[in-house]
Parts: sequence; structure tokens; C-alpha cells
Amino acid sequence: MAFDDNMAKDSNNGESLRRLLEYTAAYEMSTGSPMLAYVHSFGCQQNVSDGEKLMGKLAKAGFGFTDEPEKARLIILNTCAVRENAEDRVYGILGRYKKLKENDPQLVIGVCGCMAQQQCAADRIKNSFRYVDLVFGTFVTDRIYDMLWKVISGRLDNRKERVFDLSDSDTTIHEDLVQMRRDKVKAFVPIMYGCNNFCTYCIVPYVRGRERSRTPEAVIEEVKGLVASGYKEITLLGQNVNSYSYGFAGLLRKINEIDGDFWVRFMSSHPKDAGRELIDTIIDCDKICTHLHLPVQAGSDRILKAMNRRYTVNDYMKIVDYARGRDKEFSFTTDIIVGFPGESYEEFCMTKELIRKVRYDNIYSFVYSKRTGTKAAEFEDNIPDSEKGQWLRELLLEQRETSQEWLSRYVGKTLRVLADGAGKTDGTLTGKSYENIIVNFSGGEQDVGRFVDVKITCARNWALEGEIVK
Repeated sequence: MAFDDNMAKDSNNGESLRRLLEYTAAYEMSTGSPMLAYVHSFGCQQNVSDGEKLMGKLAKAGFGFTDEPEKARLIILNTCAVRENAEDRVYGILGRYKKLKENDPQLVIGVCGCMAQQQCAADRIKNSFRYVDLVFGTFVTDRIYDMLWKVISGRLDNRKERVFDLSDSDTTIHEDLVQMRRDKVKAFVPIMYGCNNFCTYCIVPYVRGRERSRTPEAVIEEVKGLVASGYKEITLLGQNVNSYSYGFAGLLRKINEIDGDFWVRFMSSHPKDAGRELIDTIIDCDKICTHLHLPVQAGSDRILKAMNRRYTVNDYMKIVDYARGRDKEFSFTTDIIVGFPGESYEEFCMTKELIRKVRYDNIYSFVYSKRTGTKAAEFEDNIPDSEKGQWLRELLLEQRETSQEWLSRYVGKTLRVLADGAGKTDGTLTGKSYENIIVNFSGGEQDVGRFVDVKITCARNWALEGEIVK
């Protein structure tokens, strides 16, 4: 794990932090090892970044870290609320932690993140998981010292303190939050938080708040620090990066001017705001990867309107056509929801047709999941789950057939790849190309974390295979 250089800038050096440091130091002195915390982040890259910031705060309070919850004295689940099964998984894990709490009454268990920001979820935890000590939402991570010390000090005074903080009034972007990154090669850099789009199926605006952007100066300073530390891939994050207040294309061009051997990705782009300026910037800037994740969600204009997406299929295709006009092999990936309330099979087939038309390198597809609190939760969901499942299988089959044919365009070519780690078979590595395509190739441990040139020898329906060009 690596700390950011701004580790010492944390402005929250209050009484709670001092007491936590005394507490963890006394534990380490008596046991000979640091007090361990287990932090598990579910869901999107934004959640991963939030979890890294939380770990940075805990590290400053004297905690060490473990990947085994059984060894921890502090467990925090950083949760996701995008789909119901993500919440169900958290409840299942919390159920298993009851035994850990019985074995160690001093164990502190906390839940934070998007799921915790919902009052209904917090109430369920409060009433059904009484051994959970700490629940806090997405707006108050900077107050972790006060919340955590309140719980721990209650234990020391032989009283049970449970802390629930779902307040959402503080929309300040705290640039001095420390961060502990698990990866030393790839880094997530949020450029904005929240969302103003209110797609009818999405809970994000309710749990993340309205859009607010970091300044270009703060983002560029962070990227420069990461590049100087040897990071090779920077992914800029935002629920809709095209809504970045200071101009997203301009930010990309400024980052592209930073010295160093690295490349930049970003996600996600909303089709209603993605235009020619963005495509031109991607293609013109050599460090901005030639790939756009452009969630379409559905291939029917009526369903897109019901989703409140505010674009048509024709609008979407104008972006694709312009990009492919400038670069015929421009890479697109997308998100698709199958079985939105009221969707007919004929409308679903329009989505399959769109897959054939766009020729995505990859898709991320999901069966519609009702989210309490969203507008779509009020719609009549008249499609049986079995039928949605069949539609999803049809969609994936369509994508497999399309992507294998489309990925074959790279056979015989040499692609630049950032090697991530070991492949599934001995003597192989896996990584992603500049175009964001999975590439499996022969190689050794010495190549991990490096850019390598790989000659493509085979195209599968989900990845490419090749050999390193020495």
C-alpha cells in the first residue's frame, strides 16, 4: 500500500484523533502489534477511492490493516446501493459478523457508504443488527475520528455507544483527506462528486447529493504527484465527468501536458453531454486512452424517455459515428439494463440491434433491480424474473458473437498494454491495452506494472491473446 504525499496535511487533528492515537498506541505497546482494521469497499471505483481515503484516516489514528476480518479490532464495510443484491450481500456478511462480536465484545463494527446513507437501510441495521456500532453516510467521512472515539470511549466507560450519522448538509470537498492506495501502478482520482441527472432507476443523486467539482488545480496537483510516484494509469472519476464544472475536455488537455510515461482513463460519460469536443480531445491527446465508456442503458427511445436519460438512440449514434469517423477502430464499452418496467420484447430487441450497430468491445449488462426511493420504483414491473433472465442470456450471446468478430480487427497488430498481473495459466500475464481491451500474453513477473508491446495472435469474444514484442 502507498500513502499520498498529502498524508501530513490532514486538518482534523482534534481531541478525538489524539485520544485514538493514545488508545491504539497503548494497544500496540501491550500486544506488540498494531491494532488492525479491516475495510472492505463494495461497488464502483468511486467507492474504492472513498475506502482508500477512509483507510488513510485510520492509518493516521494508529491502525494497521488486515485482509482477514477475524484478525481485526475494527471492521468497516463501505457499501454500495446501486442494486438490491449488493445490499443483500452486506446484510449477509453482517450476519456472519455476529459470531465475531460474540467472541470479541471489544470489536467495533461499522457500515458506511451509499447504502448507509439511506434511512431505510440505517433503520434496518439499527433494529436487526444491534451489534453494529457505527453507521455513517457519504458526507461525513471527515468526522470519522469523532464518531469512532465516541463508540470506543463508551466501551472504556462500560456503556454501549452506537453512532448513526446520515447527515448530508456538508457538501464541502475536503482536499486534505489522506489516502492509502492499495495499488502502486493504477490510481483513481475523483474530479467531482454527486449527480444532477435523476435517472428514474438510479439512487445515486439521493445518496451522493448534487454535483460538485474539485478545482482543476487540485486535480492536476494530485495527478502530478501520482505520476512522480511512478503510477502508470490514472482514472478520473465522476458520476458524469462531462458535467465537470470547469470544463472536462480542458482538464484532459491540461493533464495530457504533464510530463511522464502514463496514460489516463475516465468514467463515466453521460451521452446527453458527450460531444465532438470530448471525442476530439481523446483522439488528439496521446496520453488519453482511445476508449469511451458511454452507458446507453437501452435501445428504445420510449424506454430511454421512461428512464429520464434525455437523449435518443439517434443522438447516441451521432457520437459513435463521429468517433468512428475520426478513428475507425475507436473503442466503446457500455452499460445496459435489461427488463426495465414496461419494456416489451420488441423494445429489448432494439437493444440487441444497437449492439450489432455500435460493435462494443465490451458491455456491462444487468437485469433491472428496483431501488426503493427512485421514481422507477413506482412503475409497474410487469416482466417476470425468468423472462428478464432469458433476455439477459440473449443479450450476452449477441454481444459474444459481435465482439469476437469486432475484436479480430486487432489480430496481427501490436498493442501497448499495461501488465496487471499473472494470467490464468503459468507463464502468462494479463493486462489492458490503451484501448481498454483485456489482453492475455506470455510474460514474466518482471513485466508486471510495466507498459509492454504485445503482438496480437488471437481474438476471443471477451479478450485478445498475444506475445510480447522484445
